[in-house]
Amino acid sequence: MTVRRSLLAAAAFAVAGSLSAASAADLRLGVSSPASSLDPHWQNLIPNLALSSHIFDTLVKMDADSQFVPSLAQSWKLVDDTTWEFKLRPGVTFHDGSPLTAEDVVYSLARPATITKSPAPFTIYTRSIKEAKAIDASTVRIVTNAPYPLLPNDLAQVFIVSQKISTGVTTEDMNAGRGVVGTGPYKLTSYSAEDRAELARNDAYFGGKPAWDKVTYRYITSDGSRTAALLSGDVDAIDNVPSADLPRVRGEASLVFSQKPSLRVIYFYIDSGRDDPPFMQNKDGGPIGKNPFKDVRVRKAVSMAINREAIRDRIMEGLSFPSSHIVPPSLRAGEAGFDLMPFDPDAAKKLMAEAGWPDGFRLTLHSPNNRFPNDSKITQAVAQMLSRIGIQASVDAMPMSVYATRGAKGEFSFGLIGWGAQTGEVSSTLRAIIACESKDRGWGLFNWSRYCNKEVDDLLGKGLVTMDDKARNTILNQASKIAANDGAVIPIHFQSTTWAAKKGIAIEPRSDERTLAMSFKPAQ
Repeated sequence: MTVRRSLLAAAAFAVAGSLSAASAADLRLGVSSPASSLDPHWQNLIPNLALSSHIFDTLVKMDADSQFVPSLAQSWKLVDDTTWEFKLRPGVTFHDGSPLTAEDVVYSLARPATITKSPAPFTIYTRSIKEAKAIDASTVRIVTNAPYPLLPNDLAQVFIVSQKISTGVTTEDMNAGRGVVGTGPYKLTSYSAEDRAELARNDAYFGGKPAWDKVTYRYITSDGSRTAALLSGDVDAIDNVPSADLPRVRGEASLVFSQKPSLRVIYFYIDSGRDDPPFMQNKDGGPIGKNPFKDVRVRKAVSMAINREAIRDRIMEGLSFPSSHIVPPSLRAGEAGFDLMPFDPDAAKKLMAEAGWPDGFRLTLHSPNNRFPNDSKITQAVAQMLSRIGIQASVDAMPMSVYATRGAKGEFSFGLIGWGAQTGEVSSTLRAIIACESKDRGWGLFNWSRYCNKEVDDLLGKGLVTMDDKARNTILNQASKIAANDGAVIPIHFQSTTWAAKKGIAIEPRSDERTLAMSFKPAQ
């Protein structure tokens, strides 16, 4: 800790005058998580979505408050219960100068289904589409399999690529920089996985002239190094300000700080599906014999053993909103039934005994160590809390690139992960992490808990075809409450995302957690 403080103290001397270290028309961002691919349809992760948002556009997009605004589509309408029509914005061109057409949109909506072995496929957003057809060069008509009011929400996540350029281009090609051509505000000039992406302004961007001539999107996964880079002037702005550095950053006159509650729930998946999940043993270290997490009482005991408010106060430095539900506070709309699971280790011990596990068992908790604020620290704290109810827990934390791949293969039984309601409502979270796995429906594709409850699925299916927004929200929230009471997953909190920048730069914080060059502008 002494070395870390010395590093930060030394770096602070370089802050003064650092705004001139790079051209005022250039922006150097230090971001905490690297993208896993340049292919905008490869893996549905926030770091990938953030980088792709610079290069590519979607038909509809979300603003900083997760409200829908036109993007490549200047308007859209519901023709009948299953037919939508989107009118493209005129005069939009790709980076190579070729015009955007309806055929490019049709191709882009079909492309996610052609991506094989994706650890987090975008097909969750395209499964509802029965047919997409170009009516003319600027009109796309989309027919859904059933009435589906959330199509615009989903399409805000699917990037549009050039059919001419992308046809025959593989994910590996894109990762090598070939075929990465979109309509976005910036063009890719160079890319080094795990290090940085270099971007140049697209002067022909339909949304107006971008603020920066050049953007360096640099990956700095180490918390201390990220803060030090900002203080020394090596970067102009950073995301995910480390909680240990918050007092220093907030009090530094040469810096500006911004934060915003996000739609991301941080939770533990808990394997209740397999008979013999990995990394679980009996108290003596032998085969466990049966899966204790199949019993709802054990799942509830785990949730009751976790002190979410202590995690908020002692680990997150107040930058979290404790929750035992997956529904963001902004979407609960005052509904009853969203009370926080009480922290009650004594009651949890009784539930463990009732379920036949009075002496507990052994368990390895898995976690990323460079993806979410304090991810491995939270996992360590929860391991200690579980020991109080007889669960002898150890922790294995690893880089997100490794963790996501292994987790998607089912190698873990209990681990920390996060999911953001990127579509601005709760159905995407229910479909992704709670619903019974169904490749045909595109549900449960990230259900690492292997949880399955027909009642929840029936409500989800009903909600997805309910056209009235208020009624649909009530139905989906009811499904969430059932899943919470059943211990489908173990939510911990919703994050408050943070950013900091040098004085002279204005920050527009985003609820979707994306760190975008477009959110930073020279202060007026």
